[in-house]
Amino acid sequence: MNKKAPAGNPTRPRPNPLPGCPMAAAFAAVGGKWKLTLVYWLAHGESHFAGLRRRSTPITPKVLAEQLRELEADGLVERVVTGPVPAPVIYRLTPYGTTVLPVVESVRVWGEAHLRRTGGEPLGDEAMNCAHPIA
Repeated sequence: MNKKAPAGNPTRPRPNPLPGCPMAAAFAAVGGKWKLTLVYWLAHGESHFAGLRRRSTPITPKVLAEQLRELEADGLVERVVTGPVPAPVIYRLTPYGTTVLPVVESVRVWGEAHLRRTGGEPLGDEAMNCAHPIA
């Protein structure tokens, strides 16, 4: 078994853990600690793995790769190989991935209000900051 192979076939979505439940289907696709944040960053432009890694310093490379593979398997993110190995790959949202952007923006806006309500401080690091609205 090749551990570096993508989890699943990107053309075939991962199974729904609760068949017939739209909420379960949504959380299976975008649930997880980092998926919405990754979609948010990719909404602002495609990125190499290293670029996403710099933006997400608290996330380990292993977890970042897993989250990207799951997003790819669900058809939200596209992995574009730029040349022969070890050439970097580019990650970008698919047209289907852009359909989740209204949800991501709603969560971001709610998160801003929640930070104000709880006295939380927005991140000072511009690279990791999620304060810019999705256009």
